[in-house]
Amino acid sequence: MKGFHGIIFAYGASKDLGDLVRERTSASLVFCGRFRLIDLALSSLRNAGVHNCGVIMKRDYQSLLDHISNGKPWDMARRDGGLRMLPPFGLPGYHRGDYTGTMEALNAVSSYVHDIKEDNIILLLGSACVNIDLDAVIKCHLERNADVTAICTDRELAGTHHRYVVGEDGFAKALRFDRTGGEGVCALEGYIIKKDVLLEMMDECREKEQFRFHRDCLRNYLENGGRINTYIHTGYASIIRTVEDYYIANMDMLLKKNIYEIFPADRPVRTKHMEGVSSYYGEDSKATNSLVADNCIIEGEIENCIISSGARIGKGAKLKNCIIMQDCVVESGCELNYVIADKHVCFEAGAKNIGSPSHPNIIPKNAIVKADK
Repeated sequence: MKGFHGIIFAYGASKDLGDLVRERTSASLVFCGRFRLIDLALSSLRNAGVHNCGVIMKRDYQSLLDHISNGKPWDMARRDGGLRMLPPFGLPGYHRGDYTGTMEALNAVSSYVHDIKEDNIILLLGSACVNIDLDAVIKCHLERNADVTAICTDRELAGTHHRYVVGEDGFAKALRFDRTGGEGVCALEGYIIKKDVLLEMMDECREKEQFRFHRDCLRNYLENGGRINTYIHTGYASIIRTVEDYYIANMDMLLKKNIYEIFPADRPVRTKHMEGVSSYYGEDSKATNSLVADNCIIEGEIENCIISSGARIGKGAKLKNCIIMQDCVVESGCELNYVIADKHVCFEAGAKNIGSPSHPNIIPKNAIVKADK
């Protein structure tokens, strides 16, 4: 799509994600056993024909770099343009050690934004679990001749979020901050903004030493007479900010309706290609309502589980409602329920670990879980 350039915010990781983001950003969290959350934003751009994109990072981004590489899976490995990884603090003197908000992150890469050749910029969260039809959003943006278009959802999001009260013409009548419900529709924190308008917003926020996109930038824009168009996304949507958000979004993919909305045939989600053989299921194994990636060995029982590549589930092991990441080993006789096991975790024979739906137990990367004596 000519005239449009993508920017993905992958610098943040909510502290409420705990050990899951100890060594990674939330955008690089494993999703559905095979993907990373950022794959959804990258694929949304790719499916709309947007091949030029910058990814804003801050810290703990080695996992993100390893996954995205040169952007080839999303057709963004190009000599001119393509995918650009934007490391932190490109504007000395403006930052305070961490990005306080989205406007500070944008101003930290202001030279990149100024050099963008396209007239419109698409801003997306790398931690949003949503497959957006950006062709439809772009069409709405152009038909209404909007300077700013906010991507919203007709569903209720968990936790606090911003809400737009929308008029009959599709433009916002009001913007409500940090709500848990009430009037209006939830913002997915994705936007299309004309480049010159965004640069004016960035300049104003820098001069006033304001850092937040919604409370500072968009509030100023509306108070000065600006108008915000809205597009309502009707498929599955979630923004991952807590362990519970992450767990629920993964478990939701065990329902056909949800997985078809995140992975529709006409808007495929692309990811880094991983070579692997088909998974092996032992003679006494049992798999019920689970998603299992390639290159796994399943000899025990799994129910309502999501299993990533390279995992080994031993004989007699019983797993329910679990997320098991890459190369984990669950030895014989283990019992796991409501557990999120990060990469390379080993549960020794007979180990037992039980969480709850609202508080699944997180086992950190490389941990060894021993059986009780």
